[in-house]
Amino acid sequence: MATHINLDNFAKRIRDACLEAVLQEYEDAGVQGLCAEGRWEAAVGALRTLDLAPLLREFQSRSTDRAPKKKCVFSILTFSSR
Repeated sequence: MATHINLDNFAKRIRDACLEAVLQEYEDAGVQGLCAEGRWEAAVGALRTLDLAPLLREFQSRSTDRAPKKKCVFSILTFSSR
């Protein structure tokens, strides 16, 4: 059950990071005077370039600290921005 709670927390943190990046970029683009379409494009661009690797490393580190003999699935994932 503890692993399930960790995964739920991890998913929430990823979702929160994505929302924060999108909303911040949308607001910044509005301050710069972009129209709604331009603001949306800027927000999507922020989502595409969001670096989730630090969250993945933290999750992997915590997972291996709790169960050193198990290999974390996230260690095989790689992320790249377009």
